[in-house]
Amino acid sequence: MVERGSDKHIAYAASKAALDNMTRSFARKLAPEVKVNSIAPSLILFNEHDDAEYRQQALNKSLMKTAPGEKEVIDLVDYLLTSCFVTGRSLPLDGGRHLR
Repeated sequence: MVERGSDKHIAYAASKAALDNMTRSFARKLAPEVKVNSIAPSLILFNEHDDAEYRQQALNKSLMKTAPGEKEVIDLVDYLLTSCFVTGRSLPLDGGRHLR
């Protein structure tokens, strides 16, 4: 959503873009002492009231046809915490949804 915007969710798209820019700005300001990165998740959990059809429509928007669970989130956080050379990046955790 950061790269292409949204005609339906303008405020949400603007907030995603602002977070992306803030991540880069703080990375520039705080390097080399501090690494600054962010995670841009898409759908993580479903609302318990969502029906099966809605869930399937949401999952079909991902190239991976699944939603990330807590393991995927933890793995990405661990990668960012242990990486010594990644800074100023906003990493999508969306199964390729940002490519659609």
